[in-house]
Amino acid sequence: MDRKKFLKNTGIGLGITMIPFIAQSKKLTSDSIQGSGLDPKIIKNEDGKVLNVLGDIQSHKLVGSDTNNQIVEWVDDVEPGVGIPPHIHTKEDEIFRVIKGQVEIMVDGKTTVLNEGDTAFAPKNVSHAWKVIGTEKAKMITSAFPSGIEKMFGELANLPAGPPDFEKVAKICGNQGITFI
Repeated sequence: MDRKKFLKNTGIGLGITMIPFIAQSKKLTSDSIQGSGLDPKIIKNEDGKVLNVLGDIQSHKLVGSDTNNQIVEWVDDVEPGVGIPPHIHTKEDEIFRVIKGQVEIMVDGKTTVLNEGDTAFAPKNVSHAWKVIGTEKAKMITSAFPSGIEKMFGELANLPAGPPDFEKVAKICGNQGITFI
């Protein structure tokens, strides 16, 4: 068989055969974008709900109601020495990305220092902790998925000022499936 003739005939035949599939995929893509039910959102640096969660100043940028409960994202603006002791989440995974400063992070028993631009992933059921080190404040973007943890942060932020009552903190965190180790 002549190669040019074969390619020409095969290409036309294949093109005609694929038209229904291409049309269907465009419809699916269009339907999935239009059918998400989520509103686009632009969040400026100064936007968000600010919470003081036991010294961790969090500016919540996206919460479950914004993302169909898929993700929550906040910016931590934290003084040196502030951190979260070792704990385990049973409901959500977390991603930590340092924007400014230095954060010492422990994930699954391995400790490292995150500098500007570094990222760590702490899946659920794995112990992790973090602490701001050095002499400057740290800024870190934290994401948790699925959402829900933002409700716990609201409860923690409503605790009275002063040294935290660890029993109350542990109970609130326990209600979210988080245990300290």
